[in-house]
Parts: sequence; C-alpha cells; structure tokens
Amino acid sequence: MGGMTELGYGWLTPILSYAMAVLGSALGLRCTVRAVAAEGRSKRNWLLTAASAIGSGIWTMHFIAMLGFTVTGSEIRYNVPLTVLSLLIAILFVGAGAFAVGYGKHRGRSLLVGGVTTGLGVAAMHYLGMAALRLHGSVSYDPVTVAVSVLIAVAAATAALWAGLNISGPVAAAGAALVMGLAVSSMHYTGMYAVRIALHPGQTPLAGATVMQFIFPLAVGLGSYLFLTSAFVALSPTAGERAAAATAERLRSSPAR
Repeated sequence: MGGMTELGYGWLTPILSYAMAVLGSALGLRCTVRAVAAEGRSKRNWLLTAASAIGSGIWTMHFIAMLGFTVTGSEIRYNVPLTVLSLLIAILFVGAGAFAVGYGKHRGRSLLVGGVTTGLGVAAMHYLGMAALRLHGSVSYDPVTVAVSVLIAVAAATAALWAGLNISGPVAAAGAALVMGLAVSSMHYTGMYAVRIALHPGQTPLAGATVMQFIFPLAVGLGSYLFLTSAFVALSPTAGERAAAATAERLRSSPAR
C-alpha cells in the first residue's frame, strides 16, 4: 500500500475545482430554466448548452482536483481515450437529465428522473476517470463508500435541480449552483476516500499522458469555454425579456389614438 494524497498543491486544487463545479452548475441550471420557458429549437439548444456546461464543469472539477493527487512510490499517467470518454459520458448523462426536465410533462417525475440521471452521470464520470489512471500498482474501492458517494451525487443533484427550477431570483440561482457544486465535490472526495492502492514497484514505463501533457491543457480549454458561455448567457435576454421588448415595440409603432 502506497501513501497517497489529494493535496499536492495544498488547498489550491480543492478550492479551484469547487469553483469550476459551481460555474458549470450555475451556467447549466440557468440554461435549464431558460429551456423550460422556451419552445421548439430554442428549447433544444438551451438544453444542449446546459448539458455541455454541467458536464464540462464536473469533468473539469474532477481533473483539477486530481492535479493534487499523488501516490508515494509511483508516477501517474492517464489513458487518453478513457479520459475523453469520461467527459463524453458526463455530457451524455447530464444531457439525458436536462432533457427529462425540459420536456417532462409531470414536474415531480421529471425532476426525479433528471436528478437521478444527472447524479449517476457525475458518478460515472468520476469512476471512469479513475479507470483511466495508470500507476505501478492496482486500484480497488471500498464498496460501501462508493455507494455513499453515488447517493450523495444523486440526492444533491436532485435538490439543485429542484431549487433552480422552483425558487426564483439571483440568490436562489446562486444557492442552487453552490449546492450542485457541493454535490460534485462531495462525491469526488467521498469516492477518493474509497480508493485502495496496492503498489507493485517496477521499472516498466507507464503508458498514457501526464497531467500536464493532456489533462491540464484540456481543463484550461473547458474552463475558458465555461467562462465565455457564461458571459453569453448572462448578456442574452430571457424569453420574458424578449416578449416585453416585443410588446413595447408594438406599442411604440402603433398609431396614436
């Protein structure tokens, strides 16, 4: 058993990873709320943006946190195809949850399906990302702790979706994003607590990419996407604002009585 730590950079990586989870969650929940009020192609586009935002946010959170993950006695590499697949799985699961909420006819059932699917997406991304880990040893998990981590993800994701859709106002939106970010972070660190590593020291070079070769550049790219998309969403008018503007324009252009 080798010693391992997730605080290789002190508290920088936990704080930064949580911030990215909150940013992705805030953007995704905002897009989901807009999708519920939209119709047709606009609804679909808002839901796709929500899926990409939350999926990218939770993936970036996981791998920024993993920047501080070290194992005494072994270097660490990541399998590139599995790492990319973990991102796609996150977006796919979150997308399924977002579409369930956006197109569901029964609000309670839609929230339940959306929360469960989104929570499972968070868990699937985490454990698939961990499956991409390459080191001189084997990785196993405590099954009870793994189950707890999945329950945390599902419960908190459902609560965040409910808050985002049922409580209006910027404070509520910020609170929902903070809860969703906490769900992702709590799930991650609970899942990491379940990790058991048995080292098999060897001189054989490890296959895969280092964090700085692949993970860090991709995380920076996704983080930039989240910031730019957040700015676009913040500046774009809501359906209510467009309707109000259209009404005001009609009133201005109508002949004076």
